[in-house]
Amino acid sequence: MAWDEWEQIKAGTAVHQSASTRLNQLAPAGGGGGAGKPDLASSPAAKKAAAKAIDDDLEPGVTRDGKHAAETTGAVVRAFGAKDGHGWDTSGALKRAHETWEKQVKMLLGRLSSEKQALSATGISVQNNELGLAARLARQSQIQGI
Repeated sequence: MAWDEWEQIKAGTAVHQSASTRLNQLAPAGGGGGAGKPDLASSPAAKKAAAKAIDDDLEPGVTRDGKHAAETTGAVVRAFGAKDGHGWDTSGALKRAHETWEKQVKMLLGRLSSEKQALSATGISVQNNELGLAARLARQSQIQGI
């Protein structure tokens, strides 16, 4: 091995060690999650806007596009279907694929609905939890004579 190669290997190792040292350090004050914004923070207004977007845009769009796909797929299945005892294999395969797709669309709509409900109920749940904790603490205080 030539002397120059050895120097390059040593230099590469030094760079690698420097990078791994940086990876083993804590994030700078203020967090390390890009743009200086906290990752899990969310305002009630943002949750309400997200629930409204699901209700106004996503659910109607998925339903509308699902109906359109059902109509066009049905037309293709009929066009390729058996006529006078003969038809294309594509017709049956497309029909089975569309049945699977329809199930997935229904699952997506169910998921959107549950997410919308969760976004809408989050503020209420937190408030109810706080009220419940306050009530339990008040009972404990009364029992202990505080």
